Amino acid sequence: MTVAAKIVSGDEAGLRAAARVIAKGGLVAVPTETVYGLAGDATNDRAVARIFEVKARPQFNPLIVHVADRSMAAKLVSMNRVAERLADAFWPGPLTLVLPRRRNASVSLLASAGLETLAIRMPAHPIALDLIRLSGRPLAAPSANPSGRLTPTEATHVAASLGDRIDLILDGGPCAIGIESTVLDLSEATPRILRQGGLPQNNIEALVGEMASGSDIGPIRSPGMTAGHYAPSIGLRMDATSVEAAEALLAFGAKPLPGAATTLNLSVNSDLIEAAANFFSMLHRLDDRRYSRIAVMPVPETGLGGAINDRLRRAAAGDARSRGD
Repeated sequence: MTVAAKIVSGDEAGLRAAARVIAKGGLVAVPTETVYGLAGDATNDRAVARIFEVKARPQFNPLIVHVADRSMAAKLVSMNRVAERLADAFWPGPLTLVLPRRRNASVSLLASAGLETLAIRMPAHPIALDLIRLSGRPLAAPSANPSGRLTPTEATHVAASLGDRIDLILDGGPCAIGIESTVLDLSEATPRILRQGGLPQNNIEALVGEMASGSDIGPIRSPGMTAGHYAPSIGLRMDATSVEAAEALLAFGAKPLPGAATTLNLSVNSDLIEAAANFFSMLHRLDDRRYSRIAVMPVPETGLGGAINDRLRRAAAGDARSRGD
């Protein structure tokens, strides 16, 4: 028997309860001025993996990381002059900035989908800001709905779609804006709108001038959707049933293949949430010129396995030896 998540008021008692859930790696639906977000500790790999699992998100697309103030943002991303001007004008508010990730950023690599950028914003909602402050950490918080379903703008919407899969729902009433934030990529020389949203484009252009947009490059795409984008420098092959002595092995399950130069195991217990949580960090650790290539044992396509395999296929796209033995 499943138990629906408790809906609590966003008062002090509710916020403290929510902060305790976050500290334990749980998930909380939190109101923002745009939509309700599915919030988890952005520094906790497993909490981030649970977000993807709960949303049934088909791919590991980057998540927006929410901060309470500019100093928290500055610890995670490199804020250039344009970002500073935009933050002065529109933060807190419905503007997400994609910026270069700092090398020592505490945010899970899974939250940024292994990219060298982070999508970051400061929400303009007292409950969201108070929860971030009480939690003492940035929160990853995509919309609190299953992927492909209607975006929630009230607590009851979240309860109807995710109520038995998350730990707590903070009720802050209806969202003031009701559509997602505008996403602006500042990681390249020319600012680019990746997603239209709650902040009109002309408001941004008034500060930064003319920008590129998704329409300039065909359909709007999330960062990291191109094949090969995640390719390790030493190459990668999937569905390995044997391993060469010079290869690094990314294992899955209780029986890793013998004979590799080194082995890391996504999950000894075949837990796909644990595997997703470990995925990007382990790929980074194995991407070392001491090894000839990374061999990856088969991962089931069920649940988060589909997202893991999607990223593996992209990573293997540039390697002619990418499949099997």
